[in-house]
Amino acid sequence: MSIDLRSDTVTKPTKAMLERMRSAPLGDDSRDGDPTVQTLEALAAERTGKEAGLFLASGTMGNLVALLTHSERGGEVICDAGAHMLRSEMGGIATIAGLFFHTLASNRGAIDLETLKDALSPKLTPSRLATGLVWMETSHNDAGGAVLPLDHMRSVQALARDHGVPVHIDGARLFNAATALAVDARVIAAYGDSVMFCVSKGLSAPVGSLLVGSQAFITRARAFRRMVGGAMRQAGVIAAAGVVALEDMVGRLAEDHRMAKRLAEGLGAIDRSLIDPATVETNIVRIEVTDAQHWAEALARQGVLVGPWTSRQIRCVTHRHIGPDEIDQAIAAFAKTWHETNE
Repeated sequence: MSIDLRSDTVTKPTKAMLERMRSAPLGDDSRDGDPTVQTLEALAAERTGKEAGLFLASGTMGNLVALLTHSERGGEVICDAGAHMLRSEMGGIATIAGLFFHTLASNRGAIDLETLKDALSPKLTPSRLATGLVWMETSHNDAGGAVLPLDHMRSVQALARDHGVPVHIDGARLFNAATALAVDARVIAAYGDSVMFCVSKGLSAPVGSLLVGSQAFITRARAFRRMVGGAMRQAGVIAAAGVVALEDMVGRLAEDHRMAKRLAEGLGAIDRSLIDPATVETNIVRIEVTDAQHWAEALARQGVLVGPWTSRQIRCVTHRHIGPDEIDQAIAAFAKTWHETNE
């Protein structure tokens, strides 16, 4: 069997999830409401310290609905250039939400505060668009799973509030970030007016993400979810797995982080040019190679699946199906490939 390090989205539902899915009370989520979906939405709100939650099919949909809910068409969204919204969400910010993006310099996903101060424009002027939203991402996918420092998030929120601009947090791996910082997820979520997080990654649910915020925000977001085709029927079948994810799976994320560090240290021992283990904060490991596609193919022949991230970078993501034995086998495959490449 292959060792699949391409993403934590490859996780399979647990036995407890499957059992809960089989017995979930159901209703029509877009009409009278599905009781299991309502349970998940309430739990998501409680775990993030927000008033209300909304269940969606994916993180991409959650982020898109957040854009539509917060901002009027023609507004500007401030984010860092490596934001997942820009890199991997197929341009929905422009083609569907009708918004412009203003990217700022960043360090491991943390936008420069002085540049942010200059970029904020709370209202439309003859020469500048109005800032509709400030965007933060933690943990940050393109920055190798880096976690935004809480002081930085506090400063971003303060600057945005001074200008009357809301803040959204793309927290697809919110609970990984909270685990890395050893804080409750509510602490991170407090720095956003809205937060999106996924239950389908390291938390192992088969599908689904949550958008949380104020009651008024979620009421408005529910309408935009329907607009983009996200209104569901007996969605409790999948929401039930999300309930188990939040109840049972958050506490084990630290193990994924330990496995990522073990992988990074093993790769660093092969050759320091591959990775600096100190850069690994969560469950994502980014590896520098000469030809990412060649490496991915060579590793696949040895039963290790990885994801080329750029032409010279590979991404590995640990999850609950990856333990010490799998990590050690992966390190051995990397070592073999490194020696073959450098002969």
